[in-house]
Amino acid sequence: MNRDDKQFLQGVGDRVRERRLALKLTQAELGKRAGLHRTFVGSVERGERNVALLSLRKLARVLRVPPAELLTEPDPGA
Repeated sequence: MNRDDKQFLQGVGDRVRERRLALKLTQAELGKRAGLHRTFVGSVERGERNVALLSLRKLARVLRVPPAELLTEPDPGA
């Protein structure tokens, strides 16, 4: 995995964490609601996982956002 890939995964993790915190959920609560283990949620948030699309969809549903919102990188010019 190259540096760009690692940065992308970290960005996805950051967006998951931001949304989770905005909803006042713990990693364990998010994992339980999404049917995923809390350690999996933590590794996604740290950018350690190349999360599968179906798992991303589960997280997005609980976080009440479209999956694309978790994948979309912010526009550096905005």
